Amino acid sequence: MTFPRRALQSLLVVLSLQLLAGCEDPPPRPSSDAGVPDAGPYVWDGTYTELEEHGDWIDKGPFAPCGFDAQDASTTACEELPRFDVSRCDPAALAALPQEGIYQANTRDAKPLADGGTLISIGSVGFQLRSDGGPNTMYDEPLLQRDTQGGRFSVVGKNTRTSLTIAMVGCQTPAPDIITGCFASCRRGKLTQQGTFEAHRVARWAGEPESSGGLTLLSERHVALGQPVDVFVTKGHAYVVSLPHAGRDGGLTVFDVSDPSNPLFKTSISLPEDNFWNGVWAHRDALYVASSIMGTLVYDISTPAEPTFVRNLPTGTFGAHTVLVDGERLYAMVPNTGTFVYDVSQPLNPVQRARITVPGDPDSGGPHDTFAYGNRLYVSNAFGPYTVLDVTDLDDVRPLGQYPRPDLAYSHHSAVGTFAGRTLAFEGGEFNSSHLRVLDVTDPARIVKLGEFRMRSITSIHNLILRGTRLYVAWYHEGLRVLDVSNPTKPTQVAHYNTFRESDPYRGDSLFEGVYGVRVPGDGHVYSVDSSRGLLIFNEL
Repeated sequence: MTFPRRALQSLLVVLSLQLLAGCEDPPPRPSSDAGVPDAGPYVWDGTYTELEEHGDWIDKGPFAPCGFDAQDASTTACEELPRFDVSRCDPAALAALPQEGIYQANTRDAKPLADGGTLISIGSVGFQLRSDGGPNTMYDEPLLQRDTQGGRFSVVGKNTRTSLTIAMVGCQTPAPDIITGCFASCRRGKLTQQGTFEAHRVARWAGEPESSGGLTLLSERHVALGQPVDVFVTKGHAYVVSLPHAGRDGGLTVFDVSDPSNPLFKTSISLPEDNFWNGVWAHRDALYVASSIMGTLVYDISTPAEPTFVRNLPTGTFGAHTVLVDGERLYAMVPNTGTFVYDVSQPLNPVQRARITVPGDPDSGGPHDTFAYGNRLYVSNAFGPYTVLDVTDLDDVRPLGQYPRPDLAYSHHSAVGTFAGRTLAFEGGEFNSSHLRVLDVTDPARIVKLGEFRMRSITSIHNLILRGTRLYVAWYHEGLRVLDVSNPTKPTQVAHYNTFRESDPYRGDSLFEGVYGVRVPGDGHVYSVDSSRGLLIFNEL
């Protein structure tokens, strides 16, 4: 998840790019967890064709044949719906739309440049329409306006945290549960963007069943604390951490999963002034929790059902966002600050050894997450480049190479393994249009893209786990996706489970909804957490 979540969830993300003119060998030790039929066994010979990097967003031009009159930029411009030209739209199709649903939309704004090119700005916005008398929302706040009957489709919402108002007027329905149209956005009374949008009703994808490939839901347990975002499984127990959400404090929830088909709630922990807990990991009798306030929290789980607070490891203003353990090292990633490294040979008494910073733009946001493999650390450096470091000697950490992103896309999480003698990184971003990249990082000085896998452009990828030639991906609204990466040049989906349901309690319109975390601890089961449904346990494929 991104940092700091409270700020970024409320942001209309704009990723700008200038357009001129116009997945053999079994992996080494599991150092860290840091819709096509199964094609069958495949042995990759290590050859590939280098792929050009085009970024997360693939521009296909305007979404709809409508427009917005931006000549008079009055303070109420985004609430004046007659400004939209819908003369070439399809009111009959709009009239047939269901009067409910949770939608995610991509917005596209095109501005001419002095050199004759075009600047394309892409954003994301979600909204929810209710037919049961419940609140209609945008940014999880009540809509200012809604008119979705009689061939008209318009919604106007405001994010009070950022003073951003957006008007969206529908024009066409190119496919079931997809709406295209025009939008205008204003901030503090000033028109900031106007262009077209494409909105998908995220719970529905034509022709796709609830699950496939034999991925079976064995059990489900609600998490009462906040919004569950990560899970770690050890000692026959699942430790779920949550963020504050919808008036509920976050914290830690513990389940006995010795019988995965019947998890038993054991306890929950929430601190009144510190419960924005985003990451969790365990090492022998210690549980490490990433806290946005107190840094890394250390709990004693020698009695697994009863975690006991031991101490916290301060990390400064931003607190810790994610954590991982590799061997006898604990890594804590801190936004805008760096990666804190601790010796955990005595798990309940970590000793700080280093603070690692990544070379590059200091405004990139710092490390979001890392993956440790061999003597190298693979850093997902937020809005900066994906970076490989030699951490053999913590007193002499050496940068080995970087993979830049051309469109300011957000680097979120990765998993690294060995295939046909080559070291490959499966790297995922975050925010709309983010997708899976397969990178050859054998020579970090020249990282090469050799494969990719995409879902719908209106959704976001999140965390992923590599187990042999199976990649388990927590893909927010898209649920849990399992990819066969035996041929890493062509990752192939072999199983999925759609967890997102509009009827789930506390289900909102955020881009960050659905499956957040996944773990595959090697006990024959897959553990994931959904932002509304809580702990979900599946069979391992």
